[in-house]
Amino acid sequence: MKRLLLRSSAFVRAARRVVKKHPHIAGDLQSTLALLADNAFHPQLRTHKLKGHLAESWACSVGYDLRIVFKFVQHEGSEAVLLETVGTHNEVY
Repeated sequence: MKRLLLRSSAFVRAARRVVKKHPHIAGDLQSTLALLADNAFHPQLRTHKLKGHLAESWACSVGYDLRIVFKFVQHEGSEAVLLETVGTHNEVY
């Protein structure tokens, strides 16, 4: 089931910062977002539920130390993915 990706303003700012700092990551980020839209639980993404102050959110891996934090939400009657932020492990958790 393909899901719509909703980008929060915080995600857009964080993604711009990450790509500006590491331009070679842009392709990996795009590939991960496409995979996330197609199958949020694909083994390559290593999707996992978060705990603590991020208990309502999930995270997936873009690469070795890059994570996308997101939530499953309802949008216009269907399930969508709200992208909250992206960054290194230490930046997002």
